Amino acid sequence: MSTLSSLPNLNIFPASVVVANETTFALVRTEAGPQLVVLSPPGSPLFADFEGQCSEYEGHTLLLGPTSPRNAAALRARLPWLRPRTIGLRTSAGLGDRLGLATPGHVRAVRAVGGGIAPIFAQQSIREMTRTARTPQQVMDDALWGVFQEGWQDGFGADADHLKTPEDVDACVAAGFTFYTIDPGDHVDDAADTDDRATLMAKMRALPWDVLEDTPAHLDHRYLFQQFTLDDGTKLAFSEPVLLRALVKYGRAVAHTVRLYRHLVERWGSRKSGNQEIRESGNQGIRGTEHATRNTFELEMSVDETATPTSPHEHFFVASELRRLGVHWVSLAPRYVGRFEKGADYIGDPSLSSGQALQQFAADFAVHAAIARHCGPYKLSLHSGSDKFSLYPIVARLTGGLVHLKTAGTSYLEALRTIAALDPALFRAIYTFARERYPIDRASYHVSASLERAPLPQALADADLPTLLEQFDARQVLHVTFGSVLTARTADSRPRFHDDLMALLRAHPEAYAANLEAHFRRHLQPFVAASG
Repeated sequence: MSTLSSLPNLNIFPASVVVANETTFALVRTEAGPQLVVLSPPGSPLFADFEGQCSEYEGHTLLLGPTSPRNAAALRARLPWLRPRTIGLRTSAGLGDRLGLATPGHVRAVRAVGGGIAPIFAQQSIREMTRTARTPQQVMDDALWGVFQEGWQDGFGADADHLKTPEDVDACVAAGFTFYTIDPGDHVDDAADTDDRATLMAKMRALPWDVLEDTPAHLDHRYLFQQFTLDDGTKLAFSEPVLLRALVKYGRAVAHTVRLYRHLVERWGSRKSGNQEIRESGNQGIRGTEHATRNTFELEMSVDETATPTSPHEHFFVASELRRLGVHWVSLAPRYVGRFEKGADYIGDPSLSSGQALQQFAADFAVHAAIARHCGPYKLSLHSGSDKFSLYPIVARLTGGLVHLKTAGTSYLEALRTIAALDPALFRAIYTFARERYPIDRASYHVSASLERAPLPQALADADLPTLLEQFDARQVLHVTFGSVLTARTADSRPRFHDDLMALLRAHPEAYAANLEAHFRRHLQPFVAASG
């Protein structure tokens, strides 16, 4: 049949070309941005599903159409590898994309490290979607076009991150996400670490015991006067005070997770085969592609964005209670010791040297890894995992690859690095605005950057602007102000930065993809050996 390569005036992304059922699909570069091309025999019924302009070419019908939701849905229906799937207990990495343009670079990084890492290319939290004015469906479709452009046919997941309400769940189910991160952090009682006994007892009596399907007497029977031995020899014994604090601190979080999980199962509804598979497989250690189905979902529970660390006893309690209540999950993100700040490497106890802080993290993390093997197995999830280069070898070694790395804002920072090199004036304007917004935008993040330490924009020559991405304070300022930058408006209600930023990245896709590939190779390489 006719081939797209012989067509004049089409700048095709070579890796995107695919032939299925006598039809050729590809993505092409145009001045208006990427466009979908479909070449099929005349009279093909598929053209009723796609939108665009049709013309005749050597006895075939040629369609040139936009990267629209309709065309994304039609393409997804015909090319199964464009549909997200579950990935089970394989070593995995979530590669968040706040702009919708990063997936090609993410794909190249995953390819470059030689396999072994199961990628989640569609990932964004509800908080990020709100701040960037994107919808779950847009996040899914943007990932699809990036996967299609690069010809990635080895599967990928889609993470609806940090879900807190049934409405959040519903929106992401409708968009077809396969990985659901439940965030009950608002229900974690950090004060339980220091409350006196009378306060703890009052809080305990007020817990939602109906949702927990439990009584204090039954709870005591399961935990007190028993010793739990993990596979590394660690022994956990619950005294009454330890159990009481764990219960008060995480009881409501467990209940909230149960509510959202059951709501998710109900919303999944008609996909009974998928739900049945989850019920039967549970946390039974399925590590391979046999679990990578397209008709089910998987769950993560996250309490990482809380004020106090999750102790080993508390982790054991949460996992045991979720399992008792019929929740099945593939990964769990405790709040680890030390500070996990945005856009920075691991920050430990300031009273310790960096080496001692890493030793403290490793000792604590080893127990969490043993609990994950004992109560699951399930993956430990490393949230705010971007740029934690000193931790990756430790985490990979102690989990043996039973780990999920989650990144998000670091891809946005690589976009800013690209802009700093291509358009210093635009980057300088963004940085100036970010400094103005930082005191407000930092409120919902764990960051310690100071404006006083961040270089002033006028203090740097254009050629030196990219170095701001390596300066701790400036990097965090740029990181947490992404939502304000992307949604800022001028006095006459026009986008202040968004359109120029996006146009520049679309005009130089290779520059952005190259920066992303180099950056994420550093993230992924330490996990490759452990994933085997």
